[in-house]
Amino acid sequence: MQVVAEISPIREQVAKWRREGKKVAFVPTMGHLHDGHMALVRKARELADHVIVSIFVNPLQFEKVDDLNNYPRTLDEDTSLLNSEGVELVFTPTPDIMYPEGLEQHTSVDVPGLSSILEGQSRPGHFRGVSTVVTKLFNIVQPDVACFGEKDFQQLALIRKMTDDLALPIDIIGLPTVREMDGLAMSSRNSRLTVDERQRAPVLAKTLRWISSQLRGGRTDFNDLVLDAHDQLRAAGLEPDEIFIRDAASLHAPNDDTNQLVILAAAFLGQVRLIDNLVVDMTPASTQETSSKED
Repeated sequence: MQVVAEISPIREQVAKWRREGKKVAFVPTMGHLHDGHMALVRKARELADHVIVSIFVNPLQFEKVDDLNNYPRTLDEDTSLLNSEGVELVFTPTPDIMYPEGLEQHTSVDVPGLSSILEGQSRPGHFRGVSTVVTKLFNIVQPDVACFGEKDFQQLALIRKMTDDLALPIDIIGLPTVREMDGLAMSSRNSRLTVDERQRAPVLAKTLRWISSQLRGGRTDFNDLVLDAHDQLRAAGLEPDEIFIRDAASLHAPNDDTNQLVILAAAFLGQVRLIDNLVVDMTPASTQETSSKED
């Protein structure tokens, strides 16, 4: 397995694979890898002849310097895991390589609409940082396929739209959220939880399931439902940051044509911001079947 920080070796290796008629898959990460990342790597191996993984903690998508500085960095452990999964090439650039003239002078990529709603409204500039770095990574690696986790639901929607709008010849593959046995969505940030916080963290996923059951039962008072969910989180020691109930396809407010809802949630537990989501099928047959099972 090669671990390289410079751009030119990536392009040279991909060009060689292209001449051989091989297909390339890409998994972009910020490191501190867990089983959720490994699921993406395994899917990438199924879809292509060669897999490239990037590890880059992108400063453009952090609003707070402390959050950037505290993001866990475990490069040796990460490369060992990737080697065991058969990854052939790991790209580990530095900020100076990705942004040689500095963050302020670098060209940015913005996705109108999706970058400024929901989490984008509460974290200005975050999704611009995501779309900029992913576009640059795509241009460096030039993969046929790229794999992302559905845990970052809005981010995945944004990357899909960006790829379509810019006519990039890349298939974007989303994989379901990988969870711990107790339901907690796997995240690199989970390692920062204390023992007590880790025991309480699954309440976020439990609350999403409760909201889902209420929606399937016919409840449509979304604002009150969100407030009730806030109360459940606070009772467990979490501080709700945001909970949205949206049309899963558009991320806009649901309407009469909505067949699938998505519940998007974020909550603070100590110093860690947990995020999660749950898609709810609202077609009559699905709702009726679920209601009968719950009864």
